Amino acid sequence: MTAAENFSSGSQPAAAVGLDVTNGLFIVVLGHTSSSVVGGKGWDAAAVSGLSAALGAGAIATTNGLDTLAALRASGVKRPFLVPPPWFPDDTVKAAIRYYVDHGFEPAAQLRFDRGRKWRDLPPGDLNGNGMGLEQEVEPLYAQIRAACPPAADGVLIAGTGFRCVAILETLEQDVRRPVISANQASLWRGLRLSGVQAPVAGYGYLLKM
Repeated sequence: MTAAENFSSGSQPAAAVGLDVTNGLFIVVLGHTSSSVVGGKGWDAAAVSGLSAALGAGAIATTNGLDTLAALRASGVKRPFLVPPPWFPDDTVKAAIRYYVDHGFEPAAQLRFDRGRKWRDLPPGDLNGNGMGLEQEVEPLYAQIRAACPPAADGVLIAGTGFRCVAILETLEQDVRRPVISANQASLWRGLRLSGVQAPVAGYGYLLKM
């Protein structure tokens, strides 16, 4: 099955969010990191093509994968410390590493987030069904990234649009002294820039200040 057929068949999740930025202009984001990384190289282009055809004039389509790629490049990050969400199974983590390698990046390492005693014995696919998505705490994530970020990494990428992390971006950047990019931050930044909005936004990391 080609990437275009995969998108049109609906075999990937099809949740999208829209940002109404000006009169009649919408930025539409297919907001699943997992769709991009599992789909692999070429899937993003097929997704954008399918969305654009469905939405018609006045809409700009993108994917979270494309947004994170653009954010890494804009931040000068070539060797990100990859932090996937704990509900990504091992094969999806491997797909994420392969996705970024295929697009010219060299992940310095990846962090398998320790979810804590309550969740540790559950397989990744059962975490959200048992409520972890609603009970996420940012302090353990901050502490684990700060402790594990390797010297070889020139930035941090927190993947997964369901991974709660916005509250730690600024402090984490100050502590690790490198850009810290999250999936949702990247899509917001790119949506604004694609729409022509260049005004910096404070409080959400270096990327949105550029």
